[in-house]
Amino acid sequence: MEFIQHDWNWAWATLAAVSGTLLLVTSLRGGGRGVSPAQATQLINREDAVVVDVRESGEYAAGHIPDARHIPLGDLAKRAGELEKFKDKPVILNCQSGARSASACSVLSKAGFSRVHNLEGGIAAWEQAGMPIRRKRK
Repeated sequence: MEFIQHDWNWAWATLAAVSGTLLLVTSLRGGGRGVSPAQATQLINREDAVVVDVRESGEYAAGHIPDARHIPLGDLAKRAGELEKFKDKPVILNCQSGARSASACSVLSKAGFSRVHNLEGGIAAWEQAGMPIRRKRK
């Protein structure tokens, strides 16, 4: 307790508690198994994984993983039927940073998808790893 009472230490203790809680909630919600860009590429090449981009239209148009299907997170529950034929295949969900796609993993897991994966770090990590990006032409 002496540590928490000193100056700004209470702020650090609060930050640690909030961070731990968020990690616990994400893992309990079934955020899907995280995969790196390299692991995602292996799933795509070896197991014909399906990539679903859950960002908004403008974000998707600005740059997305080649052949990624676009279903914004807000529409995913009602459009999950479009992915029905992929229920037993690996499905990789991505967003900008990995947060929205963690929620998307939960939505698809609840809908009976058995192999959902969250792209760790999202499209930002994909680009940083030097992976290809496709941009919509106007």
